[in-house]
Amino acid sequence: MASLTEFFNKHEDDELKGITHKNSIIKRNIIAHMAINGECTLSELTKELHISVPTITKLVQELVDENIVTDLGKVETPGGRRPNIFGLANSAIYFAGVSVNRDKMSFLITDLQNNIIKEEYDNTFELLDRPQCLERICSNIEHFIATCGIDRSKILGVGVCMTGRVNPATGRSYKYFTTSEQSLRDILESRIGIRVLLENDTRARCYAEYTCGKSKEDSDVLYLHLGRGVAIGIVIDGKLYYGKSGFAGEFGHIPFFDNEIICSCGKKGCLETEVSGIAIEEKMCHLIENGRNTILKEKYDQQKSIHIDDIIAAAKNDDNLSIELIEEAGEKMGKAVAFLINTFNPETVIVGGNLAAAGDYIMLPLKSSTNKYSLNLVYKDTKFRLSKMSDNANAWGVAMLIRNKIIGL
Repeated sequence: MASLTEFFNKHEDDELKGITHKNSIIKRNIIAHMAINGECTLSELTKELHISVPTITKLVQELVDENIVTDLGKVETPGGRRPNIFGLANSAIYFAGVSVNRDKMSFLITDLQNNIIKEEYDNTFELLDRPQCLERICSNIEHFIATCGIDRSKILGVGVCMTGRVNPATGRSYKYFTTSEQSLRDILESRIGIRVLLENDTRARCYAEYTCGKSKEDSDVLYLHLGRGVAIGIVIDGKLYYGKSGFAGEFGHIPFFDNEIICSCGKKGCLETEVSGIAIEEKMCHLIENGRNTILKEKYDQQKSIHIDDIIAAAKNDDNLSIELIEEAGEKMGKAVAFLINTFNPETVIVGGNLAAAGDYIMLPLKSSTNKYSLNLVYKDTKFRLSKMSDNANAWGVAMLIRNKIIGL
């Protein structure tokens, strides 16, 4: 095998034909099986993949020689010959995940088993639709790949997720950096020199929540992201739902309110205009200007702005105005969530984003309102929980997705 990159990036229409091509597909299936199911014996692989014992034996040995699979020795059995057990050599292949947020960038490296090896943050970053910002994204990723301590040839893919409408199939963002004829994915690939997957940030986090956030026993999950914007990730029958063009989940832009507030999408009355972090920030600033009492007044007088994280912290410090605004948003969001669960009848609704840190201040009114406006049988069927994942979940999720794409899951 010439290189890991060449091996995993071969496609069915490549020049590789005949038995060599067939064996290459089987080897990728072996790796995919081990990635999902963990360590296994040759007989288990033979049974699961429906491949003959001699072929499996030969190809697994090749993977061992290529340092992709490790022979872990004999496994104990009730009687008879003890078979060898094999597992993935996590140090052979790595993937990078990058999250481009509104106010920071997150970077991490994962191995074949989705373990995080290295992570970094750039908290000085600000996402703007300007060429200088795109240049900074490229240079930041280049620097991270160069300094992460992993042999570059072992990093087979880079997943990049960002806010806004993203089509993973075309590799285009339809909110940022849209003026170039090249897709954003192609621009990044040409700069980094590694295969790139471009993904929506909420969908990436949804996948991390589903895969690593103790939701794997559920097959129908809604991830509700309440950050400075509002969006959802959808898992149906254990798979992410994309819609025709990859735009599924733009829940925050449903015209839910009869108001005159113009949303970032250009329309009026969107859900985001009342319940997003930005909407709560704007309400807080307006109320302070109109004389409402809050412990955040001094900060507003100094900065002329308030971040949603400040409002959540104030609520936890018993600030009545902050509690009032968060609970109001929760109640309005609950009515919208009732629409969601009546439509999808999910097993679990996971609430994440900045507002998840508000805990019961957001969850109690949200669940009460959802109960009020949804069908009783549907509400009783649905579990609600706060996200338990850290800030790196977006980058982690997109690293898993590029891994799956490359090894064929």
